[in-house]
Amino acid sequence: MHYTIESIRNLLAIKNIKIDNIFFFFHYKVTMVLLVIFSLLLSKTHYFGDPIDCLVESLNSHTIDMYCWIHSTYTFPALNGARVGEEVAHPGVANYEGMRRPGADPELYSVRHHKYYQWVVLFLSLQAFMFYVPRYMWKTWEGGRVGRLVGELNLPVGDSDSRHQTLTLAVDYFTRYFHYHNIYAFQFFFCELLNFINIIGQFFLTDRFLDYSFMNYGPRVTSYGWSNALYGDDPKDEIFPKVAKCVFHKFGPTGTVMRHDALCVLSLNILNEKVFAFLWYWFIALAVFTAIGLLYRLATLQLSFRTYLLRRHARLVPGEKIEQISRRCYIGDWFILCLLAQNMDAFAYRDFMMQLSERVVEKEHVS
Repeated sequence: MHYTIESIRNLLAIKNIKIDNIFFFFHYKVTMVLLVIFSLLLSKTHYFGDPIDCLVESLNSHTIDMYCWIHSTYTFPALNGARVGEEVAHPGVANYEGMRRPGADPELYSVRHHKYYQWVVLFLSLQAFMFYVPRYMWKTWEGGRVGRLVGELNLPVGDSDSRHQTLTLAVDYFTRYFHYHNIYAFQFFFCELLNFINIIGQFFLTDRFLDYSFMNYGPRVTSYGWSNALYGDDPKDEIFPKVAKCVFHKFGPTGTVMRHDALCVLSLNILNEKVFAFLWYWFIALAVFTAIGLLYRLATLQLSFRTYLLRRHARLVPGEKIEQISRRCYIGDWFILCLLAQNMDAFAYRDFMMQLSERVVEKEHVS
């Protein structure tokens, strides 16, 4: 437990040096941590609790529990909205042989097997990993460049000689490699696009994992909850039934195959249904939020918008100095300047920009 708490605490920790933005943060930090927490929460029930209890006469309950957990349970989707206690014992549960009628539509008695609940914890863990992949790629490509340039300049108070030396190194670096940061910036932009592709892909992947029942799961759950209906087709019972059936066959004393009909209570689905309902809305909100981030990124291709943003980041720097630098910056130069503004102390960044503007103009005249 202590190790688990420490792991979550490390995931939640905010680093001193920021190398991305709020849109990126919601993918690799917020969403990944949510998925890890859900995975840990469900793993307690899946692997250390009692996720399934099956009732059948004349057989060992532990044996049936293990068999039905491994080989899945099933329900009848057409009976999810039937009246409990009058037409069926539980939503989607009935005696298959007893309810068949001559000439009835075979689709009415179609069986839906529920296997995915065995893999929910692993699936959520895989999703958490996939949300971290773009961050890992960007962190590898970034290589700690911003952290080395910032040094101690993110602290409001420090040794004056050390701060001056770090500031000089940052100005020298930027002057020397001016116009050589486009690849650096486009690597980040690619990871932003990868975040959007990932969230869309996660939505379809989850839909496939839940047997193509996830696309409208959130609105259906909300609609059913607001309806206050005593009976009806509860979407949660379709995907995550709390009670389901399982059939176990064995040989009788004379070698005859005997069929044992088990009724299984799936307590783990009480959590599963709520987790995936939340994830439906979270994925939609995150996809919209990420799309806004991509529109913002397209807007930064405009020089005037980049100048406006740089002016907002460097409020202590005179406007004419911002104009001098911004007019000469490629998008890669502008991008790393914004990252430095996020991490440097405001007064240190002012001194950096003042020196940089002089060096850039001087270098232009010399060339």
